[in-house]
Amino acid sequence: MTSTDPTPDANGESPAPVTDGAGRHGIQSVETAMRVLLALESGGGALSLSAVAQASGMQPSKVHRYLVSLGRIGLTSQDPSSGLYDFGPTMRRMGAESLRRTNEVAIAGGHVTRLRDRTGHSVNLSVWGDHGPIVVSWAYGTQPLPLTVRVGATLPLLASSVGQVFLAHLPESLTSAALTEELARKDTDWTRERVAAVCARIRQDGHAVTYSGVVPGIISIAGPVFAANDPLPLAMSVVLPESAGTPDHLAEVTNALDDAVRAASQELGHLP
Repeated sequence: MTSTDPTPDANGESPAPVTDGAGRHGIQSVETAMRVLLALESGGGALSLSAVAQASGMQPSKVHRYLVSLGRIGLTSQDPSSGLYDFGPTMRRMGAESLRRTNEVAIAGGHVTRLRDRTGHSVNLSVWGDHGPIVVSWAYGTQPLPLTVRVGATLPLLASSVGQVFLAHLPESLTSAALTEELARKDTDWTRERVAAVCARIRQDGHAVTYSGVVPGIISIAGPVFAANDPLPLAMSVVLPESAGTPDHLAEVTNALDDAVRAASQELGHLP
């Protein structure tokens, strides 16, 4: 990155435009200030000056000047008793407003499309409804499937990978009614012990897999998408025919799904 004006500002940074490899102009001091804010974010709580300096890779004296400037506009604050630095009131208001404007389904939907393009298989996105998972997005892949799922359809809790993901990650108070209803069916071989074991495995693996769960001949792999402002996850699922489910290909698709849900959760502000 090069500057068109070598004259530094009070913080020792060039306020003039700087260019990156693509020829786009920016302000170096603004980018440096962002490094300080990102260092505060990475700490997970209030930090000392030396800790902020270490996390940002800058000298403490330089970091202190930026913290003073950021503090004047409320982006950072310093505890008068401990001397530790943290985000300030302006940053909290901006964060709250950013979350208010976030359309979780739309953002996750972009990752659904990219996952479909990466794997070639159909991908859907679901949210939790009053009686179970509800499909809110479906991107059809190139592999033909012996089913048609309409947006707005409610999926079963135990038979679907999406339902199992919600069961593993949602509070029991939200899923207990639907779970009790499905366990009471005469044709089920599920027990509460089996449910607990499956949920524990899903939380450990990060995803759920079902074979012929809802429709014979179909494999479904689902993972949770978390958001910073909502404890209820979305669920993203890849659906493919069992004929395509060789071990190597399943591993490839599962890795792609894990990458997609992780990226979607990160974009929605979730910190693992």
